[in-house]
Amino acid sequence: MEPIRIHKGLVYPLNRSNVDTDQIIPKQFLKRIERSGFGQFLFYNWRFDEQGKPREDFSLNNPKFQGASVLVAGENFGCGSSREHAPWAVQDYGFRVIIAPSYADIFKNNCVKNGILAIQLDDEQVQTIIKKAESDKYELTVNLEDQVVVDNKGFEVKFDIAPYSKEMLLNGWDEIGVTLTYEDKINQYELVKN
Repeated sequence: MEPIRIHKGLVYPLNRSNVDTDQIIPKQFLKRIERSGFGQFLFYNWRFDEQGKPREDFSLNNPKFQGASVLVAGENFGCGSSREHAPWAVQDYGFRVIIAPSYADIFKNNCVKNGILAIQLDDEQVQTIIKKAESDKYELTVNLEDQVVVDNKGFEVKFDIAPYSKEMLLNGWDEIGVTLTYEDKINQYELVKN
């Protein structure tokens, strides 16, 4: 996975709460076995009509959000089933950071395991970001090392993250990568055992 240290990106505001994993990626697209190719199906039922044509009334289809890499949403983002395909779709679409007031625990853990930084801020801070992003092209810089989110207009807010999750994201590790940091000890154990 690609490490995250400092990420600067265009913000996409999704001013909706209780966005469940079936809304993030509908069940009919879960047939693939690889992690790639799911981005085209992100928010599919909101982005496309019954004929598969982009809906003009869904904001992610607005050209001003093309290339957005910071997703900001309402509370309880990623609720519903525990499908790992949801963060795969978010990441494959191009989002590296999600900011919301709260997350479903399994979704948030799956984000970390797949190299997405899921930041939890209070609802007022999230709504401030959403309003700025809805009104104009808006960029944020997220500094994981210092645990701060800033813009170039004076907005700055600190965020908390579990030390284990922070280390995984800073180093670009998944759980196998963490295990491999102990490779020497594992090999020594295997030598002694045999």
